[in-house]
Amino acid sequence: MKLATLLREVETEVVNGSAELDIQSLAYDSRKVEPGALFIALPGEKADGAQFIPQAVKAGAIAVVAEKDVPLPGVTVIVVKNARKAMGDLSAAKFEHPTRHMKIAGVTGTNGKTTTSYLIKYICEQALRLCGLIGTVSYEIGTRSIPAWRTTPEAPDLQDLLWQMRSAGCRAAVMEVASHALVQERVRGVEFDVAVFTNLTQDHLDYHKTMEAYFEAKTLLFTNVASQKKKKGQAVINVDDRYGSLLIQQCKDRLPIVTYGMGQRADFRASNVRTDFQGTSFQLDANGRSWLVRLPLIGNFNVYNALAAIAAASAMGIEVRVAVLALATAPAVPGRLEAVPAQRNFRIFVDYAHTDDALINAMKTLRELKPARLLVVFGCGGNRDRGKRPRMGAAVDEHADYAIVTSDNPRKEDPLAIIEDIKPGMPRGNYEVIEDRRAAIQRAIDLAQARDIVLIAGKGHENYQEFADRTIDFDDVAVAQQALQNKPVDLR
Repeated sequence: MKLATLLREVETEVVNGSAELDIQSLAYDSRKVEPGALFIALPGEKADGAQFIPQAVKAGAIAVVAEKDVPLPGVTVIVVKNARKAMGDLSAAKFEHPTRHMKIAGVTGTNGKTTTSYLIKYICEQALRLCGLIGTVSYEIGTRSIPAWRTTPEAPDLQDLLWQMRSAGCRAAVMEVASHALVQERVRGVEFDVAVFTNLTQDHLDYHKTMEAYFEAKTLLFTNVASQKKKKGQAVINVDDRYGSLLIQQCKDRLPIVTYGMGQRADFRASNVRTDFQGTSFQLDANGRSWLVRLPLIGNFNVYNALAAIAAASAMGIEVRVAVLALATAPAVPGRLEAVPAQRNFRIFVDYAHTDDALINAMKTLRELKPARLLVVFGCGGNRDRGKRPRMGAAVDEHADYAIVTSDNPRKEDPLAIIEDIKPGMPRGNYEVIEDRRAAIQRAIDLAQARDIVLIAGKGHENYQEFADRTIDFDDVAVAQQALQNKPVDLR
């Protein structure tokens, strides 16, 4: 594509050099530049992309976008006020605006994004609409599935994935939209038909610093949707969540809003919820009609996820009746209260819960199954929000019968120091510390007796563990299965 064509959609301050260049690709990492590339120099927290311009040019970049003018003989330099915004606009243009040709749902919030996204995708496909997926676990492109490298990729990668989905015949796509991605303009150029807000609880304050800033980051999705030129999007918001109610007040004059929840105010309302080991059922009231919803997922929080998915699907043009029928056969989501197969007289679940709110939801759900005891294995990630560590400890202290505090992904922190941050929240002392996660899981399963439930929380679908000097293979489900083999069978 000609550089001049790309630049029509970008606010530029200066263009030094020819705009009649054929741009073969976009790159924001100088190590991935190919001949004919347009290199975007992004200002970063740790390093300024401008310092890598010489490497990018040496690798074959024929044009550069930067926030400051840089003299580069023979290379076109485009000066912009905001390189990240420019990258979003350039990416959408380079891949010919794929989201203008598909129904697009974006899901944001602290908890529930992955499950809600999976449910929307499943509903779309049961409605005979091939649907792509971009999220924490994987990227689903038609019939292909590839592991996700981040929840919401950078704009060039994101638009490339969406273009591939369109090329593969997808008529719809659903994506998780992380708060970091919103602040960093990664979804700029994506045009949404529906934006979903699940909830907001403390997380990522290492990045956002305050809950107010975290909430403002989430609201950017809805601000973007309200300002779209080609599509008239809708908002689907959890009215039972405190921040959801604030968001409704902010958006009510700018966007059509559909609410969901369990209170009388909700447009999509659930009541008469029943949960057992096989799943959950509830009554749905929406659009003046009632349906019985059967969901093969357990817990009140999955009722909220299902409500969000039904409301989002409705906004995408799918009948509520079709969505309700689809949910009856929805597949399990990897690492979200995933049951570990075990021919034993106790149960084991693996869950991604890594905030106090998500832990409480998981534990309350498992309590509804009336276990003799609830045993919990958990830790906290390193180099992340330290303030939530005692809160997670307090959640487990209140809702578990016994806990084993262990490592999660310690990253560059000392695992035992992280555990020390957790312990002030656990004054009852109903826990022990086992730093090694494999040994901690083995200990919990060794302790399990008839009618107990073991919850292994924090890592969910992840198949690795990050340390300061290495990353190792580690899958909670596989480790739990091995621990079961090591535990003698109780024949009583």
